[in-house]
Amino acid sequence: MAEKRDYYDILSVDKSADEKEIKKAYRKLAMKYHPDKAEENEKEEFTEKFKEISEAYAVLSDEEKKQRYDQFGHSGMDGFSQEDIFRNINFEDIFQGFGGGQGFGGFGDIFSEIFGGGSRRTGPQRGSDLYSEINITLGEASTGAEKEIGVRHDEVCSVCNGSGAEPGSGVETCEVCGGSGQERQIRNGLFGQQIVMSQCRACHGTGKIIKNPCHACHGKGTVNEVETVLVKIPAGVEDGNRIRIPNAGNAGEFNGGYGDLYVSINIKSHKDFKRRGSDLYTNYHISFVQACLGDKVDVKTIYGVVELNIPPGTQSESKFKLRGQGMPILYRNSKGNLFVTVKVVVPQKLNDKQKSLLQEFSNVSGDEIKTIKKGFFDKVKEAIDH
Repeated sequence: MAEKRDYYDILSVDKSADEKEIKKAYRKLAMKYHPDKAEENEKEEFTEKFKEISEAYAVLSDEEKKQRYDQFGHSGMDGFSQEDIFRNINFEDIFQGFGGGQGFGGFGDIFSEIFGGGSRRTGPQRGSDLYSEINITLGEASTGAEKEIGVRHDEVCSVCNGSGAEPGSGVETCEVCGGSGQERQIRNGLFGQQIVMSQCRACHGTGKIIKNPCHACHGKGTVNEVETVLVKIPAGVEDGNRIRIPNAGNAGEFNGGYGDLYVSINIKSHKDFKRRGSDLYTNYHISFVQACLGDKVDVKTIYGVVELNIPPGTQSESKFKLRGQGMPILYRNSKGNLFVTVKVVVPQKLNDKQKSLLQEFSNVSGDEIKTIKKGFFDKVKEAIDH
């Protein structure tokens, strides 16, 4: 199976293109590749091309689907049927004004033929997805955490149980469309007389008529409320990762099922550690004497304190690796490392004994130290400090 092309490439638009630019690009290509304009030997090619550009437009012109596609690519469309993708796309509006003011004839019929009735909206509809974000610390990212957030979404109405009808009353089949949710009309379009399928004006594509709407949801079948949702954050999560919580999105009309909730993770910066993937980086300050003689020091990690061996003669900016003291690797039973950069601190003030000992050290080492003579202002400053 051939890999699907990028939707933006298909329409020849940039990712920054706005709704108007996307619509203009699609209309131009749809006019060019409409199957009715193809020669007999081009019918199959034009049909496939028309289907490809129409699917690209249906996704990029819908804010929710576009957001999912920009984040996850084609995998973000998994679970969407052709009917879901083309739902609520008004192709008649796009081509209004073509063909003597009668609309670009045949589009409803073309979509019924090519996509198997993709423009139909009858029956229960899955709810839309929602997007939120949450802030956590680096420590919480290292161990995993559970957080509660408030999410405002559409829930199934508890009064009518999602039917949209007042309890005790019924839901009737639409007499205009016979329950199909669509009306058939004959129009004179650019390419002659065409049968156009459009959404039923009486039932708005549902195929049902509610005579006595529910007083709580006003016939919609859902009510908008705030719900507390538990977000389980796995250990090793990275900044910008998204967590999917099934069925925590909006409820669909007429018990069509819930959409999902996607929570973006924002990790606060840490004063001691820098993160690169699963590895952590930190600095540790040691004295001149520790650097010369060596020492065993306690180093802070994200999990606690561990002992680090500083060998004699350690130079400033030396790096030490503590294995397994970094961040967990997401969904794996392993961790990254902690890299410790040693900073040798040179004392700025020495007493007479310290100076004498260092001078003796210098003499033993064979180093010739030229003492800088103090000026008048240095002596004044020294007197003030004392």
